[in-house]
Amino acid sequence: MLTERHLEIFVALAEEEHFGAAAQRVGITQPPLSQGLRRLEALLGVRLFDRDRGVTLTDEGVLLLPHARKALAALSRLRETGAREQADGRRLRLGLAPEVPAGLAAAVAAAPMRAGERTRIAVSTAATTALLSEVAAGRLDLAVIRHPAVLDGLAAGRVVLFPTWILSPEERRPSAGQQQSEGHRPRASGGMPRRLPVAVRPREEAPAAHDLFVDTLASRGRRVDTVVISDERAGLALVAAGQAELVTADKTLCAEGVVRRTASDPALPLRLRVVWDPRRPGADQTAGTARLLVDALTRQAAK
Repeated sequence: MLTERHLEIFVALAEEEHFGAAAQRVGITQPPLSQGLRRLEALLGVRLFDRDRGVTLTDEGVLLLPHARKALAALSRLRETGAREQADGRRLRLGLAPEVPAGLAAAVAAAPMRAGERTRIAVSTAATTALLSEVAAGRLDLAVIRHPAVLDGLAAGRVVLFPTWILSPEERRPSAGQQQSEGHRPRASGGMPRRLPVAVRPREEAPAAHDLFVDTLASRGRRVDTVVISDERAGLALVAAGQAELVTADKTLCAEGVVRRTASDPALPLRLRVVWDPRRPGADQTAGTARLLVDALTRQAAK
């Protein structure tokens, strides 16, 4: 197996051009240095030095030298980064569903620090299905996802419910002719007019949560028409343009010409939960951090 020591011996000998000086440089005696070089040449299947003319590189050795130097430099940087991270505390990779409002995301990310954990947070945003895949693959330690979702062996904290608001276009007074032709427009439960589609994110981002939301509207007597949006900012723009309505948990989302009212239907909250992989190394510590995030979610939901 090729090791860092093999590369150190090779580079030292290439630069010193003397076995004794190279051995002193890497902190060993000459016999183990010669043995290490022979092992490296056996692993690569080539001769790296021409011993018949002193200690000079062969053509293969010349080709290897810049790559060996780069590899040693990369290993050195990796050790330095690891040492800094260890000194700064544990690194936590956190994923957030895009439906998590900005203020709530900040509270969740700050929870480990406020609890006294020496944790460096790396935060990314992705759809619930992508977050589940990233946690399962070990590329994320924790994620806040929409519920319900298929967990496939991942562990999860309790479901936390957040109240939502309905954003609708400000009603404009119709002309007398429009009043006669349009008549009265009935409203479904929760105060949502029938005439406008509801802005939703793509179903594939969170299929189970999407279906629960749409089915809930349908069960309350609303004809369910939807329009797909990339994010809530785009949804707000459609509402302001009079083309859609939006259900949001973001209490700060508003715009001129947009009416905001509480969603009275108790089945329309935003459901969130924290997930992690209990099969990964350090899962006990991750579970402890997950509890901090769940507590942060719960406190925010109660406000």
